[in-house]
Amino acid sequence: MQSVLDRARHVRLLALDCDGVLTDGRLYYGNDGEELKAFSILDGHGIKMLRASGVEVAIITGRKSDLVKRRAKELGVTELLLQGREDKLVALQELLPKLGIGLDAVAYCGDDLPDLAAIQRVGLGIAPANAYATVREHAHWVTGVRGGEGAVREIADLIMRAQGTLDAAIARYHAPAERT
Repeated sequence: MQSVLDRARHVRLLALDCDGVLTDGRLYYGNDGEELKAFSILDGHGIKMLRASGVEVAIITGRKSDLVKRRAKELGVTELLLQGREDKLVALQELLPKLGIGLDAVAYCGDDLPDLAAIQRVGLGIAPANAYATVREHAHWVTGVRGGEGAVREIADLIMRAQGTLDAAIARYHAPAERT
């Protein structure tokens, strides 16, 4: 675990796949053709806390969806949203000059084979618990929970813990001491 914390200490960007990481990986279709996705509130708040701590967040997904665009807007990551991108490593490398960082300052989380090259090349490659076995085998770290069920919050907490910002982020939510 120490090597994972050492890797997380240097992260300036957390890049995430969507389906299987921010969602449970299943596609839901209604009778009228509408597409539905479920996003974890825990993940969303973790992303907001991580961004407030100074770490940027990007979403790189192979599919295109107005739902993902809406969720990215809610989380404040519209500038770092790349949709319709099957080659995640190439997409990620396109973002890096904008941020002035290298792959060693990136944590990437993905769940399937299109994510594998990015996971192998970044400073901290992560897979959610429900990722494809080969992806889990090549990741530096595997979350304890499944994608769409708080895996991103677990990642955000890990990065903030490694960077010494987690306690301060949580302290904001404690009740003030009572005056006597």
